[in-house]
Amino acid sequence: MAELKMPDINNTLIAGKLTNDPMFRKTSNGTPVINFHIASNRKYKDNSGIWRENVCFIGIVAWHKLAETCLEILKKGSSVLVDGELQSRIWRNEDGTTRNVVEIRARRIQFLDRKSTKEIEENAPTETNEEDTTNIPEIEQNTSSEDIQVDNTDFDFGYQDLQI
Repeated sequence: MAELKMPDINNTLIAGKLTNDPMFRKTSNGTPVINFHIASNRKYKDNSGIWRENVCFIGIVAWHKLAETCLEILKKGSSVLVDGELQSRIWRNEDGTTRNVVEIRARRIQFLDRKSTKEIEENAPTETNEEDTTNIPEIEQNTSSEDIQVDNTDFDFGYQDLQI
């Protein structure tokens, strides 16, 4: 029998609010990095029918341009949706104790506050080029769902070569 292998998948998606202002710094070689924590709430009914709330506090780390963008937009209480991967770090404190932390290394962060979205739109370039808008195709308004054809063979989620 062939040896079975489990695919290595490390992906997480979480939404929450920042518990404090983000901490921004640069590494010794000048790479921007930002750390912050979010609180993600889950409401549920217990066995007696009473609503309960469970709060999970998660550390987030972002690097490079994403870190710089977070510095401009995020503050305590900001709502975010984070897509990333779990990573663990171990370090030794000044007193000699070893510390271990599991956090999310962000690949993408969606800023969920309306004010944040508005700030991004306000800072975007406002110049428009008339030539660019002439090449946008018109959308037919009376299109029924039967007229829309989707070719699912073009979708690639990166899992075709998995051997289980």
